[in-house]
Amino acid sequence: MNAVKAPFGWTLLSLLTLVLAPALVQVPYFLHLGILALIWVIVAQGQNLVQGFTGYVSIAAAGFMGVGAYASTLLTTKLGWPVWTSMACAPVVAGLLAVVVGYPSLRVKGHYFAIVTMAYNLVIFIVLVNFSSLTGGESGITGVPKPESFSLFGVLFNFETRNAFYYLTLIFAVFATVVCGLVLHSRVGRVLLAIRQNEPLVEAAGVFAWRYKMFAFVLSAALCGVAGALYAHFIGFLNPEPFGVDQSLNAILAVILGGSGTLAGPVVGAFLVVALPEVLRVAETYRLIVYGLLLVLTTIFMPRGVVPLVAHAWVRFTSIFKRQRR
Repeated sequence: MNAVKAPFGWTLLSLLTLVLAPALVQVPYFLHLGILALIWVIVAQGQNLVQGFTGYVSIAAAGFMGVGAYASTLLTTKLGWPVWTSMACAPVVAGLLAVVVGYPSLRVKGHYFAIVTMAYNLVIFIVLVNFSSLTGGESGITGVPKPESFSLFGVLFNFETRNAFYYLTLIFAVFATVVCGLVLHSRVGRVLLAIRQNEPLVEAAGVFAWRYKMFAFVLSAALCGVAGALYAHFIGFLNPEPFGVDQSLNAILAVILGGSGTLAGPVVGAFLVVALPEVLRVAETYRLIVYGLLLVLTTIFMPRGVVPLVAHAWVRFTSIFKRQRR
């Protein structure tokens, strides 16, 4: 079990930095990347529920993200629903689909579960591509509207601007992290961690492990559905490409890179997954090769992720500093 807790000061500083980011970042494209990273924080937190807390590797995060994205988009563009109502329906639709596919898939374990969920992601992707009369196929859906503006305490929030949409995404990312934190520190979270450590023992103790796994799987899918809706209404154009298996693998990498089973890990991992390919654009032709090599080396030499490594180094540094002061 990864008992890594970020100090309150670091958490507050990180949150303050994220809040002030629109004022500090002068390049619009960097703010665009920040919004995408926050969307990936939501996806990674959902992935962490299944992968980090429960110990099951799901390769369907992008598929559920696509379900949420298309559910919100189609309700808005085809039926004329308000964007806020459509976005609220996105996690419900993704969660209901997770109940349907989770019932048989959670009966298997280990690599078999990963293969089954990858198959679900492939099926979702194929449906989105081929059901062109509804989804637009590879041509996609254009003109996906932004959420409606509203006024709060005399302040107008216009989501046509990047700054407003950034704060909207930040609120959802913080909400997802808080929800996962509440789950982790509840009885449900303790059972999920026990399942990860020794599932046969949990079942021998009379606990219905399958129900808890289903809860984690459905909540994970719902969070991915929220992320998909935010993505669709932010980009304004939707096609199946962002919801393939490769993006589900990115969600897994975000959890591994940041720190599986921690709350801060998916946050750090999501920003790394978005930032690294952009930083490596200078390599041009060799960008993907360098990116893949970095991921392999990180997985080998930092198997617990960046957050546990930094936390351990910080504890050692503070202990040495206190010892020298004595």
